[in-house]
Amino acid sequence: MRKARLLVVPVFAALLAGCGIRATEVPTDFGPAPSRAHCSLAGQGITTQSTPGMPVQVFLLCGSSLVTVDRAVRVPQGTEDSERRVLVAQGLLDELAKTPSAAEKQAGYSTDVRGGMTVSGPGPRDPEDTLRLTTAPEDLTSYALAQIVCTFSDSAAAEGDGSVILGGPGAAPPRSYECTDDVRARPGEVEPPSTEVTGG
Repeated sequence: MRKARLLVVPVFAALLAGCGIRATEVPTDFGPAPSRAHCSLAGQGITTQSTPGMPVQVFLLCGSSLVTVDRAVRVPQGTEDSERRVLVAQGLLDELAKTPSAAEKQAGYSTDVRGGMTVSGPGPRDPEDTLRLTTAPEDLTSYALAQIVCTFSDSAAAEGDGSVILGGPGAAPPRSYECTDDVRARPGEVEPPSTEVTGG
């Protein structure tokens, strides 16, 4: 009988040790933290792909959210405001379409904006701060649209109220798009809220 009791002790100890398997929940919960830190270039002094010009920020994708990265665009001195807005927008669009640098790729950054897209000013019946893309906004992926809307609305290409008026190459009325916290956090799931605008 005593021998049987002695056998129970190591078995019971093994069962207790087995409960330690639950400790793997800690690394599992800890898992996302490194990826969040991985998406940050802050403090690393990285000024990737920067050129002399006006400092700007563009929104790149990192993980499932949008994150700002420093860039620069060139705008000639003395450019009128209406032309300046278009030049800034085109510069931002070009920066969004660039392949992220090696440092940015290593940090997990990417872009869904494709090259070759251009931007122009308002059409005859558009509000004066309209920007028309050669690809209609509704034809862009949700990620690309979110990148463009959030980048433009936070720049000299817009009026500074957190929104931007975008249209496509056709005659369809432009729409005012807004960059919200939800769009920045979940660009693949939440499209920028928009409303149709008329007349300038």
